Amino acid sequence: MTTTHNSHDAAIDELERLALRIDQAAAAVNKLDEQARERALELQRAVEAFHKEALIRIVRRLKDDPRGRELLFEMVDDPLIYALFARHGIVRPNIVMRVSRVLDAARPYIRSHGGDVELVEVRDNVAYVRLHGSCNGCSLSAVTLRNEIEAALRANVPEITGVQVVAAEAVPALIMPESIGVRDHLAGWVAGPMASDVPPGSMRRMKTDQADILIINLDGRLSAFRNACAHQGLPLDDGLLDPASGTLTCPWHGFCYDAGSGECLTAPQAQLEPFPLRVEQGRIWVRPTQG
Repeated sequence: MTTTHNSHDAAIDELERLALRIDQAAAAVNKLDEQARERALELQRAVEAFHKEALIRIVRRLKDDPRGRELLFEMVDDPLIYALFARHGIVRPNIVMRVSRVLDAARPYIRSHGGDVELVEVRDNVAYVRLHGSCNGCSLSAVTLRNEIEAALRANVPEITGVQVVAAEAVPALIMPESIGVRDHLAGWVAGPMASDVPPGSMRRMKTDQADILIINLDGRLSAFRNACAHQGLPLDDGLLDPASGTLTCPWHGFCYDAGSGECLTAPQAQLEPFPLRVEQGRIWVRPTQG
């Protein structure tokens, strides 16, 4: 374990050293006269475009081969490689993960006002959130916090175009269409099993014309994901669900996921694809997407 930590720390130190060297070079370029600075920046853009195209070709070749795909997942755990891929837009965290991280960063401020925030879903580039605590009962506080949340999301997740607050009466982790302006409450939703057929600590596969879905009940909190491991797309319904740790382990290559959020714990840049889920009169309904 010590060796692993030392290697990780060494990789971080090397990343910081190289990043500092880039910052120093950029600072020197900014001191050049306008014509020289533009030539230096054009050289930088040309070199980065060359590198990006080469990296994209390498990644495509790796992803086309099962062995290469597994190696690719291992490589992006290296902070230097991940930083390089992220720099060129080759890897990017799932939008739900990115929104969740922003909300986590904003949570201390929200809690200082006696409240909390819960991400319900991200749909059509709109983040649907639920406010808890004192800010739920005060419309002025709710509006203020909504504006703060939207400003933070727009600054850190450019794809987000707006924030909608979902009624607090909705059941946690379940999406009530009537509370988010869906006119036909059945539009796009597919009937699944009865909630009682998926007891806490269990999961159930649900196949529809649109998607193969995995429904998970973790401590009474229902979630729905595409039944496909982010590693190679193989089904997860025969995987190991561990209610105690809240994890789901893929039966094929051992990739481990947070069973509540779908975040991959083996390769943090990966994520299970979530589907909106609700319960009506004891029946589970899921809104799948094509894919």
